[in-house]
Amino acid sequence: MLDDTQIERILVVTAHPDDVDFGAGGTIAAATAAGITVTYCIITDGDAGGSDHDVPRSEIPGIRRSEQRAAGEILGVHDVRFLGYTDGELTVTHDLRRDISRAIRQVRPQRMLIQSPDRNWNRIYASHPDHLAAGEAAIFAVYPDARNPFAHPTLLQDEGLADWAVPEVWVFGTPTPNHYVDATEHFDRKVAALEAHASQTAHMEDLPGRIREWMTMQAAEAGLAEGRLAEAFMVIDTA
Repeated sequence: MLDDTQIERILVVTAHPDDVDFGAGGTIAAATAAGITVTYCIITDGDAGGSDHDVPRSEIPGIRRSEQRAAGEILGVHDVRFLGYTDGELTVTHDLRRDISRAIRQVRPQRMLIQSPDRNWNRIYASHPDHLAAGEAAIFAVYPDARNPFAHPTLLQDEGLADWAVPEVWVFGTPTPNHYVDATEHFDRKVAALEAHASQTAHMEDLPGRIREWMTMQAAEAGLAEGRLAEAFMVIDTA
């Protein structure tokens, strides 16, 4: 696994606004605090989300984009990109692979964070169909697409984006984690980022308690001391 001192840029690819904040908000806060530049690539606008029936559905994409940008600012992320795919209808297409490959070639990250393409039967909420599709498309973009100069030729010919090989991928929401990040010191920022997604979280009772319980469980899995809080990943060498 690469040491954080070897990382200058991280690219996060998720299906929906708020996915990164639930799955890796503490880890992102730690990365930006260490001086690492983090970019978000959000595939859909989360237009099928929310619980307020009084808000016109046509307004949801704008609301959710605004919430994700605000949440990113709380965690030190100032570059948030949206691909504009339709929430709830995500499939692994060549267009999606090309669009993620474009982001990879633009950002040229040493590490990517993506969602798991493998269903987690122990925590089914991590395995929304859009999450699975986003994870599958992202890993296809990592290998073989973004590193192959002959894949998606318009990226090079029309946009001047040379190939890029991502050395390392961290998968969150995975049923088989092999690495844990102690995010105790960044818990408050993670919760604040989640609260920025008011359309999704304002109705939740005791959001901090829920998040603390989840992170406490992961810290126990990691063998951390009592009172510590962790986020879980499967780290993959993709060099």
